[in-house]
Amino acid sequence: MPQHSMPLQDLPCSSLQGSMSSQAKRINKRKSKGGLNDCLDIESTPTELIQQWSPLHKHQRLTSKGKENDGNQFVLARRSRRKREPPSYISWDHLPDELLLRILFYIPLQDLLRMSTVCQRWRRLAFDESLWHSVDLEGLTHMGPALRQVLKTGVRMLRCPRSFVEELHFTGSGPLQIVVMDLSSSIIPTSSLESIICHCRQLEYLSLEGLQLSDTILSSLSKNPNLLQLNLSGCSGFSAPALADLLQSCSSIEQLNIAWCDFSNDHVKSVVDSVSSGVTHLNLSGYRENLTLDDVKALVTRCPRIQTLDLSDSTLLMADSLPVLRQLKDLLHLSLSRCYHIHLAALTDLDKMLPVLILLDVFGIVSGSHLSSLKKEMPRVGINSRPFSSIARPTPASRPVGCVMWNRKCRLRFRL
Repeated sequence: MPQHSMPLQDLPCSSLQGSMSSQAKRINKRKSKGGLNDCLDIESTPTELIQQWSPLHKHQRLTSKGKENDGNQFVLARRSRRKREPPSYISWDHLPDELLLRILFYIPLQDLLRMSTVCQRWRRLAFDESLWHSVDLEGLTHMGPALRQVLKTGVRMLRCPRSFVEELHFTGSGPLQIVVMDLSSSIIPTSSLESIICHCRQLEYLSLEGLQLSDTILSSLSKNPNLLQLNLSGCSGFSAPALADLLQSCSSIEQLNIAWCDFSNDHVKSVVDSVSSGVTHLNLSGYRENLTLDDVKALVTRCPRIQTLDLSDSTLLMADSLPVLRQLKDLLHLSLSRCYHIHLAALTDLDKMLPVLILLDVFGIVSGSHLSSLKKEMPRVGINSRPFSSIARPTPASRPVGCVMWNRKCRLRFRL
């Protein structure tokens, strides 16, 4: 028998147990160092060992409700998503346009312009047509860009007296929505005014007092058939035929103030021959050498419904013009101030000629003791109680001055 081969020998139980325990230790050591393949090389691999190295099922993962790393265990776990609680406030972005427009309705003009720079939505709402229904830009200087922007908003009431407008050429595609407009005593080039008036078709109340006009402007005004009150006092730059065409086209005029214009005899005749027969308030004062008795006769015959008539500063009128006025059965207010050829004796008969007369202005004709005696002769008539005419004027001196024109208040007002 070879020396290196030895017969099997019986080993004692103690040595066998030690061998098995040492083998188990080696297996555990391999388990800690190696993987499953190392253990499978051993012939006597128990089934429990295979199961121990098998991947755990998903439902067997260890999860911890508290801290994941407690107990020296590192576990990857996904927390359940928390339901977001609805915010306790309401965002501006969630409000509908109708509600935002209602809020913006109470914001002043300067603040509204600032809000228009926040975002595109607020800019669209800030310039919504419903917010710019009526605008007051009184006394604003260099207002060309501002006026152009306001006109684009669809404004219906525009008040900007005593303002300065540089060169402005409004080139809107459609007609403007302006119904009421006051540009009295403003400084505005005639060409700029033409570019605005030529887009107007719905004017009902208009005041251009003291402005330099043109035949083009009057021709554009004639395309506003709903014109009710027109104030052209102190205007110049237009011809008599253009004036006649305007008055014939605007047959709905009830109040007309055309005093102290740069008129000739032809202009005066255009007025008395073309003014609407339904006019009730007429200011034709300031035509010293141009208004004659024949003109008064033509006027009274054409307009029998006149209630307020101002013929002041007509130096050609004499006492024989008073019986002509008797045809005006509804005449309530008559102004004959500075008609120096009408003397006191003729005025005392007006109480009988005009039974409904309640106001009489005779400034410059009667004063002092003569005025007191005239008041005693005509107790039911208020004499010299109205120094300024209010015919077709947007803000007459007898009424509150501010952002009110023709008894209508503008909502948006630019405050200097």
